[in-house]
Amino acid sequence: MLSAEQIINYQADAKLLQGRVILVTGAGDGIGKTAAITFAQAGAELVLAGRTVAKLEQVYDEIVGAGYRQPTIYPIDLEGATEQNYDELAVNLERQFGRLDGLLHNAGILGQRTPLNNYPQNVWDKVLKVNVSAQFQMTQALMPVLEKSDDGSVILTTSSVGRVGRAFWGAYAVSKFAVEGLVQTWASELEDLCSVRINCINPGATGTRMRAQAYPAENPESIASTQDIMPAYLYLMGADSKAVNGQSIDAQIK
Repeated sequence: MLSAEQIINYQADAKLLQGRVILVTGAGDGIGKTAAITFAQAGAELVLAGRTVAKLEQVYDEIVGAGYRQPTIYPIDLEGATEQNYDELAVNLERQFGRLDGLLHNAGILGQRTPLNNYPQNVWDKVLKVNVSAQFQMTQALMPVLEKSDDGSVILTTSSVGRVGRAFWGAYAVSKFAVEGLVQTWASELEDLCSVRINCINPGATGTRMRAQAYPAENPESIASTQDIMPAYLYLMGADSKAVNGQSIDAQIK
């Protein structure tokens, strides 16, 4: 595994992801959008998953307009999706591509920044569903399709508030602690059993809509752009990280 500094400065080969089929959730906006376009630029064939079709279509147009491989749009609402929906996704991917080489779980919601004593139950349930349960269900359903790849990579999104608890981060922080545990547990189970690895990335302070929601007074120009953090995503999605499993990686040096 590369050092932290080597990961954030990772220089990917121009065709690092050539021929790889990669699904990105939350692909219509923010980090997910940038990751999808970056992966396509590196040669991957993208499945753009998300709730808002219009946003996915805009990303589709950008990828096609740049001359990259034509992606597939797959609308899905993680809050309302059922086990059957995820099973159908797996069937459709296997039928269309025969395998899945990469899965980036980028979709997530912030919920409310308020003391746990006052945290609304309905918001708690929604955050845990979207940020944890839906990602578990999707990964579980897609694992047989990922196992058909010679080099399957699953990436979940974590946060510094999912490593050390901080006041007022509520269900979001709890969900990220759960992501860390999910990755470690699943990685231990996958070790030496198949060609699939699972890791998580902490994007750090990045100029996204969610970041602006959490820090409304922050100047977005004072923090990293979504493009700035892509080296870590390329590293974990490509073959250079084939031996990396169960790790929580920072996309920026603190």
